[in-house]
Amino acid sequence: MPSDVTPAYLAIDWGTTNRRIYVIADDGTMLDTVRDDRGVLAMAAGDYPAEIAAIRDRLGDLPIIAAGMVGSTRGWHEAAYVPAPADLATLAGAATHIAEQRVTIVPGVSLLTDTRADVMRGEEVQVLGAIAAGLAPADALFAQPGTHNKWVHSRDGRITDFATTMTGELFALVKGHGILAGMLDGPVADGAAFRDGLTRGFGACDLTAALFGVRASVLLGRIAPHDAAAYASGLLIGNDIGAVPDMAGRTVHLLSGGLLADLYTVGIEARGGRVVALDSHAGFLAGLHAIREHLS
Repeated sequence: MPSDVTPAYLAIDWGTTNRRIYVIADDGTMLDTVRDDRGVLAMAAGDYPAEIAAIRDRLGDLPIIAAGMVGSTRGWHEAAYVPAPADLATLAGAATHIAEQRVTIVPGVSLLTDTRADVMRGEEVQVLGAIAAGLAPADALFAQPGTHNKWVHSRDGRITDFATTMTGELFALVKGHGILAGMLDGPVADGAAFRDGLTRGFGACDLTAALFGVRASVLLGRIAPHDAAAYASGLLIGNDIGAVPDMAGRTVHLLSGGLLADLYTVGIEARGGRVVALDSHAGFLAGLHAIREHLS
């Protein structure tokens, strides 16, 4: 941590399985960060006051602003969802304040229409923060690959629509359970097998049949056993991307990193889209800092 800069607050991205804590200066500069596996699933309801004290013992006796699953019904204190459309001012106005702990919890965003219901916690801060920081335009399409991928639409700097897909979770489930268990232990990487899966997945209305076809294709020699995982990953990612209408010619702002971001980039570009890679951590920090300024 720089010795000539005074920390002002702690920002926490408190997710389901992991947690990242940032030490932030008054101008928004990140001074230090710590990542661990103390997500909400590792916490009991009564653990949080002691955990907050431990964080401050380690990183400084500072006010805390947190987002993510810590504000869910499975977390510490519920910060009720705000309905879309929502912007950073909306989130700040609905934040939950735990005065005795000097902690502010940012709410998530909900979507409810005649045909769809959806929710998000944490991703909204990344998206709106990326816009606030000038990393993305006010009108944009975002993708946030992960266990549950988010497709997020913004207009005039507000989240107006979004959809959550269980792509990563489905891959983990079929890999570990059921008839494909033991067949998907090979490497997942871009290559011919992955791209064949993408092609099969784009526009597939028979996803469950296509998944069973992975087993049949291995048994009948159509897919090499060591390619099955890459093919199945391509199938699921292709189906996810294929559900987004009018991808050709669109720009997708990708808030992710690593292999999963690379695979989604391949899929989006295969459908004629253009990818702009964004730093999700930078988006998160910009979003929380802007929310803090709205609270002032």
